Amino acid sequence: MTAFAVRPGSSRQLAGTGTLLRFALRRDRLMMPVWIAVNALMALSMPNTLESLYGTPAERADLIRQMGTNSSLRAMVGPVFDDSLGALTAWRVGVYAGALAAVLSLLVVVRHTRDEEESGRQELVASGTVGRRASLTAALLAAAVANGVLALLLTAGLAGQGTTGALALGLGIAGVGMVFATMAAIVAQLTESARLARGLTAAVLGAAFVLRAAGDSATDDGSSVLTWLSPLGWLENLRPYADERWWVLALLAGAVLLQGAVAYGLAGRRDIGMSFLPTRPGPASGRLGSAGALAWRLQRGSVLGWSIGFLLAGVVYGGMTEGAADLVGDNENARRIFERMGGRSGLTDTFLASMTGMLGLVAALYIVASVLRPHGEETSGRAEPVLANAVGRLRWAAGHLVIAFGGSALIMLLAGLGLAAGYGKETGPILGACLVQLPAIWVIGGLTVLLIGVLPRAAAAAWGVAGAVLLIGWVGPALDVPQAVLDVSPFGHLPKLPGGEMEWGPVLVLLGLAVVLVAAGLAGLRRRDMTT
Repeated sequence: MTAFAVRPGSSRQLAGTGTLLRFALRRDRLMMPVWIAVNALMALSMPNTLESLYGTPAERADLIRQMGTNSSLRAMVGPVFDDSLGALTAWRVGVYAGALAAVLSLLVVVRHTRDEEESGRQELVASGTVGRRASLTAALLAAAVANGVLALLLTAGLAGQGTTGALALGLGIAGVGMVFATMAAIVAQLTESARLARGLTAAVLGAAFVLRAAGDSATDDGSSVLTWLSPLGWLENLRPYADERWWVLALLAGAVLLQGAVAYGLAGRRDIGMSFLPTRPGPASGRLGSAGALAWRLQRGSVLGWSIGFLLAGVVYGGMTEGAADLVGDNENARRIFERMGGRSGLTDTFLASMTGMLGLVAALYIVASVLRPHGEETSGRAEPVLANAVGRLRWAAGHLVIAFGGSALIMLLAGLGLAAGYGKETGPILGACLVQLPAIWVIGGLTVLLIGVLPRAAAAAWGVAGAVLLIGWVGPALDVPQAVLDVSPFGHLPKLPGGEMEWGPVLVLLGLAVVLVAAGLAGLRRRDMTT
């Protein structure tokens, strides 16, 4: 391994941090602003939406009463602690904003630590005057910048509902992001694979959400031990706009400092490219004798994780269908928002259609990550030995694309089965509603293939596209944006099922567009030089 230019224990172990931080921010100049914008706009749009839904004290009191008796809805969004618009905003978006901040943070940290080592670029950087812990510090500072900007936007944007509550919410969400940033830093030291580091940290985030959901379904005041075992539960118990518990921020800060210290300790005790849990080598023949088998070996963990997550999410959403209908009741504004998301059929069908649409939007993130996998293999240099053998580029890429596009169909199928199981009826229509999301998902996947084939240096922009689609789908209906804006997203052209009419025209057009995008991307990949 290349020796570091500075000795461990010297005062120069952070040399070059500023340069690496600027480089990291430059690399993330597309992904980071989009994720921050999605998160911030989701929160900042909520007060006006909630005011239109629950404009009177009586309506808000009725909401609190219903949430106190509806355990399935508490599992989804947590308990309500006060009837002010600020408190309702923190209740409605707090958990999800914290989860989005956590996802962005773990992606940033793993990208600028383990990804750099796996690709071999970190070894070249380390051969210069760069401190041993500079890369880790730069990655954590990049995550801190992202979370700091998000906290400032939330504090400034929600100050009209109360400066103290806005500050608490902003700091809490940023704190959750930094907890998972430092956790990702630890996992990046333990594992030899960036893919595994992202997957393990995301699994911890999923476990944190499940613990919080289980705790909140059991109690209506966030006091469950299970809730307190989750960083998302800490954010909830900070109680912005409801007699803030400022001492909860000490829990977040303590976790960040402790995990950061562990990550720094581990970083100083290993060589570049090495890990404390080395990857077990696999067989070089037999089951891995084809490009498709290798692609499956590389992506099977991701497919399994997403499949389990979508199945469980479907069960949760299906179980809360009747409760959501009771919660909306005669509230015409709430009904109108659901109708913009899920069509103008009965309220139950409308809710199910909106939930399948949300799952489709999240599935777009899966297909982007999966399609980008061969690009990661290319930039890390691992694709070159494979392509040096009797394996063509199209065959190599096709193995990954089958996993990406087929995997998206699998997770949406499992989501439909989960919805049907949770709801207890109408399996066929619910499965159809989930599967009809696939053409829009595949358009996003096709655009990602096009970027890889034609503009490989801009391939990361696919995350920005997925984030923009997510923003339009989640926030657009609540903000009552023009239909022309909703139609920018491919999901805006899908039929609203179950309950609505099946329209084959838009579905076939989206399928055709996805085929054209994939074909153009593969043609570009076949003709361009491979990245080295």
